[in-house]
Amino acid sequence: MAQVPQTFFDALAVRTWCGLALESLGRAREEIDAINVYPVADGDTGTNLYLTVESAVAAVEAVFTAYDVGKPTLADAVRAMAHGALIGARGNSGTILAQLLRGMAQVLADEGDTAHTDGAGLRLALRTAADSARQAVAHPVEGTVLTVASAAADAAGAATGDDCGAIARAAFEGARAALAATPGQLAALERAGVVDAGGRGLVAVLGALVETFTGEAAPVVPGASARVRPGPGDGPVGAEDCADGPGAGGPAFEVIYLLEAEDAAVARLRDRLDGLGDSLVVVGGDGLWNVHVHVDDAGAAVEAGVEAGRPYRIRITHFGAGDAHSTGERTPRERVQRAVVAVVPGEGLAGLYGEAGATTVLARPGEPPASGELVEAVRRAHAREVVLLPNDADLRHTAAAAAEQARAEGIRVALIPTRSAVQGIAALAVHEPERRFDEDVVSMTSAAGATRHAEVAVAEHRSWTSAGICQAGDVLGLIDGDVAVIGADVTAVAETVLDRMLAAGGELVTLVLGDEAPGTIAAHLEDRVREAYLAVDTVVYRGGRQGALLLIGVE
Repeated sequence: MAQVPQTFFDALAVRTWCGLALESLGRAREEIDAINVYPVADGDTGTNLYLTVESAVAAVEAVFTAYDVGKPTLADAVRAMAHGALIGARGNSGTILAQLLRGMAQVLADEGDTAHTDGAGLRLALRTAADSARQAVAHPVEGTVLTVASAAADAAGAATGDDCGAIARAAFEGARAALAATPGQLAALERAGVVDAGGRGLVAVLGALVETFTGEAAPVVPGASARVRPGPGDGPVGAEDCADGPGAGGPAFEVIYLLEAEDAAVARLRDRLDGLGDSLVVVGGDGLWNVHVHVDDAGAAVEAGVEAGRPYRIRITHFGAGDAHSTGERTPRERVQRAVVAVVPGEGLAGLYGEAGATTVLARPGEPPASGELVEAVRRAHAREVVLLPNDADLRHTAAAAAEQARAEGIRVALIPTRSAVQGIAALAVHEPERRFDEDVVSMTSAAGATRHAEVAVAEHRSWTSAGICQAGDVLGLIDGDVAVIGADVTAVAETVLDRMLAAGGELVTLVLGDEAPGTIAAHLEDRVREAYLAVDTVVYRGGRQGALLLIGVE
């Protein structure tokens, strides 16, 4: 699809750039994965970069969606881009890319409420990005994405004029030249006959920047080095190709987590983690950080985060057979016949779903999962057949994209359009893996569809609703996604919502309490059901930090 060139760097240019970068990385993902040999030959750099940018795209789109009239400022858009990349960053290269985008945002957000910036602002943003990314890496190595980023900034700095297109093109050409030279800087790349995978991804992102400002697609950059190719009899690119680089015979685990912590605590954390392992990258600021490290003692890396602040979204990956840290053979685990994958809004429900045998994806308030996370969960379920429960109407398209990707990988996937976690609970309650797949899906879909859902939440700002105008701080009762009640007392609103739902009949009420719900609300609502509605049972669960104060389901 042809793009309208952007003359200046404004919010629309940020949105266009992120979208084009995602498309470019999508096309190059498999190629980048295939050339990933440093620092660990785990073949996922392209995927990690794609997921990182996908998270940035989702954050930018959310900012644009929030504006009913007009559009966000440049500062709004770049801050969203940087935050999205930070919370969605995957792997070593994804974490560094997140810091590159954050460095750009720090400069561009300083423009304040200005609608746009010119080439001079873009030039400074690229310089700050490269410098901040290098500072985030404990032990920078040349011949990596850091080298490519610095070369891009140098080329942009040498370019004349203030035209964004010219600056972007100079940065792209500088990065492309530096990428071609990476095999001469890292022995692992030279032996494998490839360029640096993270650098290749950055060139794709910069190519999208050129297209944003010129409307012209940047030339395709091959992943194999033009200088070096494996000779006759050489084996395929793999773990042995980086045997003398960092990671060879090194740490067994990759640990990644988001961390809420103060700057001083993070400085101490860097020192602690640097002594535990390698490939240490800590990016972020303003109280939120993304931590990435390769270690032998994953528990110690997480404990260090706990000492520094509050770690969450913790991901621990064991470098398995076929990568740089493997010394023996591993028998592939047999696939199970069927599994359920569900998105859940809080830790409490994650535990409940997990006990029922589901593979879960945690969706924190304001941080919906990307399609790549759902695909990863489907893969993690390791089943021939998967039932996918998005449990959120806004995740319908995301879940559909994930299902399509999983089907392309040979997995049979059925997407049940659950709009709330209480509908997912109803579906899971009738799940029977021994039944034929189609029969199981029909039964689960029927149970979910027969469950009305509601939630009680606090309004964040003044707005028009189907029940009238609400003010920030008002308590809202939503039934089947629409605001039905506006009030001041949480318990009173919840009781009104429950009465309206049970007026149409029901046999079972499910209450899922958030951490901030009043301590007496569950007992009050149970008493109300027992006194006013004969033969209706009530079950109560603790949802944890789930966003809404209360979720209600009526079957």
